[in-house]
Amino acid sequence: MLEEVERWLSARSWSAGDRTVRQLLSAKQATGQSVSVVLPALDEEATVGDIVAVIRRELVQRVPLVDELVVVDSGSSDRTAEVAAAAGARVVHRDAILPRIPALPGKGEVLWRSLLVTHGDIVCFVDADLREFSADFVSGIVGPLLTDPDVHLVKAMYDRPLGAAPGQGGRVTELMARPLLNMHWPQLAGFVQPLGGEYAARRSLLERLPFPVGYGVELGMLVDALHLVGLDALAQVDVGVRVHRHQDGRALGRMAAAIYRTAQLRLARGHLVRPTLTQFERGADGFEPRTYAVDTEERPPMTEIAEYTARKVA
Repeated sequence: MLEEVERWLSARSWSAGDRTVRQLLSAKQATGQSVSVVLPALDEEATVGDIVAVIRRELVQRVPLVDELVVVDSGSSDRTAEVAAAAGARVVHRDAILPRIPALPGKGEVLWRSLLVTHGDIVCFVDADLREFSADFVSGIVGPLLTDPDVHLVKAMYDRPLGAAPGQGGRVTELMARPLLNMHWPQLAGFVQPLGGEYAARRSLLERLPFPVGYGVELGMLVDALHLVGLDALAQVDVGVRVHRHQDGRALGRMAAAIYRTAQLRLARGHLVRPTLTQFERGADGFEPRTYAVDTEERPPMTEIAEYTARKVA
């Protein structure tokens, strides 16, 4: 490991318990910063309500650390929107944000659009499929941003069990993202969960970043932030254990392809020869091919969007 990364690990890796919520509230009041929490959601009625309820109870009502709690629904066919609203979130549909630009499917698309319907100086993203959710996922990762002006982006780190097997989750991280980062961006080799969906950043950084519309958004954001603000502006916080539903192998293959494409674009700023991925499923007549498009779109930095610029001026 690079000496720079070893130094970074000791200086920019913390535990959620290193800063109490009361200390964070004092820092928030002293600096006047506001905090928005965004949950991108697609068919998550089973879990989104509990997550919203915990954040609202612990970090809005008990301690006013979070100023804005927004669920962006990207076209759920279940009761995700109703459950989230009943639990106390403001629910916005993806297609209602920036309607002049037709929405594309993908998590990154939702995160990008969320900047237009939130106002916090710090924006915290939390996946909506988490179980056994703790408020530490939010307070832990916004903490360094509230207390250290030199920190611009903070990722959560945690154990990811796969069923009963501890530490076996994060298969795409281990098989795709970690090798890519270690080989091509070794400064980022110290991130325990580079693809994790729980992270917080200053709006001033997020609005200058391009957003891959799909699964490549986390890797793309980390790499672009490194080049924009430098390693010492990035950090990670241990929040314990992350329990969530797992996708099957074929879905993980599509995720890995999108992540590879995101990395390839940043390495060469070139074009994929064939932006598709063919996988195989056993059917009645043997293995049958299924071909999927790989995400090839990215949204520009939000500062290039006229509606966002106009809102800031107003």
